[in-house]
Parts: sequence; structure tokens; C-alpha cells
Amino acid sequence: MTNEDTNDDDVIESVLQEALRSLDLDTKARLLAGQDLWTLPAVPAIGLRSLVMSDGPVGVRGTRWTADDPSLALPGPTALAAAWSPELARRAGRVLAGEARRKGVHVLLAPTVNLHRSPLGGRHFEAYSEDPYLTGEIGTAYVRGVQAGGVAATVKHFVANDAETDRFTVDNKVPARALHELYLAPFEAIVKNARPWCLMAAYNMVNGTTMTEHRHLLHEVLRDAWHFDGVTVSDWLAARDTARALLGGLDVAMPGPDTVYGPALAAAVRANAVPEAAVDAAVRRVLLLAARTGALDGIPRPAPAGPEDDGPALAREIARRSFVLVRNDGTLPLRGAPRVALLGAAARDARIMGGGSAQVAPERVVSPLDGLRAALPEGALTYAVGAETGDELAPAAHGFTLRAVCRDAAGRVLGEVRLPDGMLLWADELPAGVDRAALHTVEITGTFTPRGSGTHLFGTRGTGRYRLTVGDAVLFDGEQRPAEGGDPFEAFLGDPAERGRVVLEAGEPVGVRLVHTVGGPLAFSLLHREPLRDAEELLQEAVDAAARADVAVVVVGTTERVESEGFDRTSLALPGRQDELVSRVAAANPRTVVAVTAGAPVELPWRDDVAAVLLCWFPGQEGGAALADVLLGTHEPGGRLPTTWPAALADAPVTRVVPDKGELAYAEGVFIGYRAWQKAHTAPAYAFGHGLGYTDWSYEALDVQGESSEGTDVRATVRVRNVGDRPGREVVQVYLAVPPGGEVERPACRLAGFASVEAEPGGTAEAVVALDPRAFTVWDEEASAWRTVPGACTVEAGRSVADRRLSAPWRVR
Repeated sequence: MTNEDTNDDDVIESVLQEALRSLDLDTKARLLAGQDLWTLPAVPAIGLRSLVMSDGPVGVRGTRWTADDPSLALPGPTALAAAWSPELARRAGRVLAGEARRKGVHVLLAPTVNLHRSPLGGRHFEAYSEDPYLTGEIGTAYVRGVQAGGVAATVKHFVANDAETDRFTVDNKVPARALHELYLAPFEAIVKNARPWCLMAAYNMVNGTTMTEHRHLLHEVLRDAWHFDGVTVSDWLAARDTARALLGGLDVAMPGPDTVYGPALAAAVRANAVPEAAVDAAVRRVLLLAARTGALDGIPRPAPAGPEDDGPALAREIARRSFVLVRNDGTLPLRGAPRVALLGAAARDARIMGGGSAQVAPERVVSPLDGLRAALPEGALTYAVGAETGDELAPAAHGFTLRAVCRDAAGRVLGEVRLPDGMLLWADELPAGVDRAALHTVEITGTFTPRGSGTHLFGTRGTGRYRLTVGDAVLFDGEQRPAEGGDPFEAFLGDPAERGRVVLEAGEPVGVRLVHTVGGPLAFSLLHREPLRDAEELLQEAVDAAARADVAVVVVGTTERVESEGFDRTSLALPGRQDELVSRVAAANPRTVVAVTAGAPVELPWRDDVAAVLLCWFPGQEGGAALADVLLGTHEPGGRLPTTWPAALADAPVTRVVPDKGELAYAEGVFIGYRAWQKAHTAPAYAFGHGLGYTDWSYEALDVQGESSEGTDVRATVRVRNVGDRPGREVVQVYLAVPPGGEVERPACRLAGFASVEAEPGGTAEAVVALDPRAFTVWDEEASAWRTVPGACTVEAGRSVADRRLSAPWRVR
């Protein structure tokens, strides 16, 4: 630390202490509670502005869940991890910090660093990997990027929030060794290496204590052992008890104004249930957060770093570097000027992100159909739906021109905004001129121009009273009540409700109007579903198109009712008849390429019958352009699997996500992901780390050096050669393998480091990989400490956990 740094620290401490001394108990208690859904209160007397929070991680939504203020939509977290590039993650963070500042946001509620314990986890798409080391490396870089831009990152959900079933009440029984070696590990790495300014406590319990009250984990581990100096904030509605939460280590309870902090906390201090010193400590951390993000006057603060990249261009780069080519018979990249048949509903209606709080509304979305139309010569592309992704209602989008209109009880318009889709969530920031006290109804209104003739379905999502009209027909006039004991966020996460069917003609506009009588949260959706044509007719159209083409590209994927916050999956099957579409197209054209848009593993029963399989994750707003780049070979697919991909759900070694009598036992201990597959001696469809490019690599030499034999300062130097005919990038993966047996059962191998290299055809490159010291240790449950395990082991380098090509012995003493 320089003298200048020391002086700045002294100034910061002086300002914080002076501000704290000037606050009375009620103000301090109020500062620890949300004043609304997204913000903390301002205190002008001490120069404190309101701190604004916003969901991430693929974009920055801001305080309103509508598309009238568009947001950049980057590829999803599994995609970012699939690039195996901390540098790319850092650049993503920098771009999102710029987005946050543009929207007046100080705190980004991201990244999610829970693990892929089971492929059924409902928010699998929102987390990075099954491996804690890879998760920690990507998360560290993301946090550094966000905070270099002067915006706080919030590492979440602390901890063991790895499934969605009964998420508010489940008690996850996690053995201490697994807790430290797996689930705490990425949080620890990020806290120590990136110094995040905020961390979110999860809904669930861990070993009998709810996480917002878990003093051992929030105080003894997070603050005392790891020296975390940031703010701990509850997940929304997770704080349940005033005294237990504050004494347990929770600084801020969100949202407000009705919460366990604020007046309730001040009353608890006056009743001697909570010491005021604990309130002061939490308030000081909130003030420090404000200082770090520029929301507190009098604090020296360096100018925030600006983005290094244009947002859409970075979204496109991340997408193509994340795509994992898991199978290729040489069909890709497409050469010459082929006639392409593009098939699948997901090619036209792009699925670019997971459902729930991770959603944002981008200004534009490039679908696979858009991307290939722009990239191929005129007349080279034909398109057919082939098979729908399902028969679900979805937020009104294609063909709808909508606005949201606010009225008082007399019907006078108070204000209105453009609404590019049928989703509306207004927490506290209402359209200009709208007074909440006078607000009586909010209506989604406009026109719908069908792109197909037939019977269209309309519906709603959300609780409250609604009147839905299409044309002259009133389809629904009644009330939707919340489910007994349901998720508090049912209004925008719950099941769609069909309200009526209307026969419409393609190209003929019709008026639509959904009026919601205000009586609670302003969170509801207008839903729609296209007419379902005869399934056999659709399939035959696709088969015919494939037979006439040089190559068939089938885009398949999941839907919002398959992958979303609020519930877990029960199956890994693709919805609808998409599997049948692929099989029938492949039978008609052996040069069939399948692009899979899903944030988590899905079963691919036809995978050995097609020419190529490209896993595209949720690829963000530029996904279709990136897909065209990769298919046509202007760029190679750069991704490697961040999670094991099973052939079938029945093969996966860890699948349980449903609690038994309120408890979910992590009985597998430290054996999840590829560690569990190795222990079971079974092979998945595609192994952790697997991914092909458009060139090939030979592994020529491995040298391991270290100043000690205890797992510290160990470096592996790996020389590889590009033996293909085009430039390429290789992700060199280094694993630490241990012999079976021994005093402690350990995974057969574990990822210890990785690095990316590039080379021209025939050229060599050296990857110098610093090995993770934790790879040589285990958590000693009796001593409650890390312990190095002595003995022989092997450092191995290769292309995946199942393709380790070079090895070198190492001994830990």
C-alpha cells in the first residue's frame, strides 16, 4: 500500500465515522432496510444518496421490469463459463458496470456462484459450473470487471442454494467437508481475490439454520476467516427475524418498506434484544458501500473505468467463444455456398436467456434465422418450423404493438409508456406523472397482427383482478388468487392461465386490452400462443426442406416453463416433438447439424445420428449472428463444457433436488459432477471440459516445477502444437490425479488449473498454468481446517477430464 493509499483510507475512515456519529438510532435502522423493492433510503444531511440495486447477471434491468428502457443481454452464465476465459468474464463485468451507471444502479445483484450439483437444478443456467475452481476463476474476473467500473458486485446465493424446490424453507444437510471443498470454495476464492463489496444470503437453511441468520457462516467464516468487509444483503423476502438476522450477520434486509429491519430493528435495540453496536457495524458497512460506489459525499474515489468493448459486439464474441462443438464429422464449418435448410421454432423465436429474475429486455434480438439470412447469399436459405418447442403460453411479443396505460378511478389517463412485450413489473418507479395513490388501473393495450391464421390462445399470469378483451370478445373478467403456500413471486414466475381462444386471420390487426385493477404488486403479463398447426404436417415440411438442401441446420431448445427461477426440472427431455424433428431430418439428410439452445444439459437421443452437434447455451441478444459466424467458419467455436453432459437423466449420479420432510441431504458428499461420474465408473455423453474446434492439437510436453512439495507455487508448463490447417485456440486443462485408497477418500482427479493459447497451423504454444494450492488439500472436519494430504500424485494435462494426454509425477510431503 502506498502512502497515498494510506491517506485515502484515513480520509474514508474519518468520513465514515463522522457520518455514523451524526445518525440517530431510527435513521440507522432505516438505512439497513429497503425503502422499496430496489433501493435504500438517502440521508441528505450526511451527503448520502439512495443506493440503487438491480438484478443481473446477463444485463442490468434497472428498477422497472419493462422494455421501455432496453438492456444489453449478454450470453448466460453457463455460456460465459464455457468460454473458460477469465479475461472475457472481466470484460463482461466492465460492460455491465457501464450499463449500471447508465441506469443509475450502484449495486448489481450478480454473479451467481452456486454449483451445478444436479442437472435438474432450476437455475442451473444462472450458475457457472459444476466445478468450484472454474466457478471461482470466472466469478473472480466478473467481479473485478464490475467493480473496476465503480459498481458493486453481489456474490450470491450464499450458500448451498443449488436447487429451487421449496427454496424458502428447505434445510440442506451438507457435510462440513463438502461444504468447504465445494460449495463455499468459489465464494472464498472471490472474496479473497476480488474483494467484492456485497454478498447475498440465500433463502435456504444449511444444517438447521436459515442463511440470513447463520452466524457461523456469515460471521465466523465469511468475516473472521476470509476478512470480507462488504455488505451482506438478504435475498428478497429471505430475512425472517429481526434479532436473529442482525446477530447472525445480515446487514441489509430487502425489499422494503415492510421488513424485519427499519422500525422493528430500532424497537429491538430499545428492548435490549440487539446491541446498538451491532447496528452501527452494519451501518458503517452500508456507508462504505456508498463510498465505494460514489453515493457518499466527501470520499476520495478514482474515476470508474469505462467499458473496453461495445456491448453488442462483446455479446457476439462471448457467444461464439462459448459455443461447444461436441460432435463434428467434418461438415462444419460449412464451405462454399451451400443451400441451407434452417429448421425449428427456436430458430425463429430465439431463446436467449433463462426465466425469472435473470431476464432483461434487449433493444434487439438476432435470432438464428436473422443471423443466417444476413450471412448467406439471397436464395440460399429456406426455413420451416418443423416442430414447436411446446404448447405453452408465453409473454405477448411477436406481432404485438403494446403500451401500458395508467388510469385513475375516473378513467383519466395519468401516464403511459411503450411496452414492447407483454410483461410488466413496476416496483416503485412508475411512469412519469403517475401518482400511486391515485392509480386505479393499469392496462396493457394495443394491437396484434397475427403471422398465422387459426385459433390463437390468450392468457394472463399474475394475481389480482383482470379483464381481457381481444377484438370485441371479452375473454376473461375475474380474479386470479395466489396459490396456497405458493412462491411469493408467483405474479411473474407462476404458471400461465389460459383465458380464451380467438380465430384470427394472418395479417389482419386486432385490438387487445388487458386491464388490471390495482390492489397489490404491479406484476402481471399478457400471454399468447400461436395456432398449433398439424404436427405431422410441420414435420413433413421440415423433412422435405432438408431433403432438398445441401445441409440441414436444426435449432432446438428449452422454454421458459422448462428452465426458470422458482422450480426445478423433472426431466432432461426437450419439450414438444423436437427430438422427433431431428431424427426425421437426419434420416432425410446425413449432413444435419443441430444447434442446442439450453442453459443446462438436455438429453440428445439422436446425437450419434447427426453430422454435428453445437451446444449454444442461452446465447444472448447477438446469438443468431454468432451462430452464423461459427457455422460458416469465420470464427471457430471456442467453448469447452463447464459441466458434464449426461446421455440420459438416469445415468446422472446426483439428481435429487426434492426435499424429504423439509430436508435435502447432500449425501454424495464431495462427489458431484465429473468427480461423481468417475467414482461411479460410468461415461457421460460428453465429459467435463470437452469441446472441439476447427483445427486439432497435439500435446507434446509437460513440465512441472515448484518451490515446495506442499502444493504451493506449483506450475505446469504445457507445450501444444496446432496440427490442423487453420489458426485456432486451445484450452489447456491441468488436473491433479491421486491414486485410489489412502487415509482420505478423494476424487480420482480434480481440475487444478487451465489456460488458453493460440497458434497458427503447425505452430506451437506454451501454456504456463499455476496450480490451485487447494487441489493438494482436504478439509479436516475434526480440526475444522485445511490439511495437505501427503503422498504421490500425478499432474495431468489434456483437452478434457476424459482426455488427459500428458502426465508428470508429483509428491506431496
